[in-house]
Amino acid sequence: MKKDKLLFVCLGNICRSPLAEGIMLHYINKHKLPIEVDSAAIAPYHIGEHPDPRTIKNALKHGIDIRPLVARQFQISDFNHFDKIYVMDNSHYYHLEKLAPTKDDFKKVDYLMNLVFPNENREVPDPYYGTEKDFEEVFQMIHTACQKLVNQYAENIFV
Repeated sequence: MKKDKLLFVCLGNICRSPLAEGIMLHYINKHKLPIEVDSAAIAPYHIGEHPDPRTIKNALKHGIDIRPLVARQFQISDFNHFDKIYVMDNSHYYHLEKLAPTKDDFKKVDYLMNLVFPNENREVPDPYYGTEKDFEEVFQMIHTACQKLVNQYAENIFV
């Protein structure tokens, strides 16, 4: 069975995108889904660093361990490697539009929250300068979107 390859992208790859990667890894392992996931940053601010401690703490509260993840920067080659690239906000979407070598490459890019609210292009806010409550709200948003992904794969596998 072919493994689908998904990439989650945010600004620094220490809050939103590693959270999405970690949630998906949790469900991939739990349900033995044929999916490869990764996450990446638009900006090079935190390359080589682990996720933000507040994101780690919030994820652990929900039974998701993202401590081993390490930030990396998005590469043009990611367009070739991944089947789908999910962004968290408008700036990421437009940045990848500029980087995409072809229109077909850019067709792989979508807003993560379009999984929950199709074609609305809702953003996942960056909790970096926020409070614990903001990190929890972001967790709930990303978790809901990831559950939609997991359900889509589960339906295709178990039908």
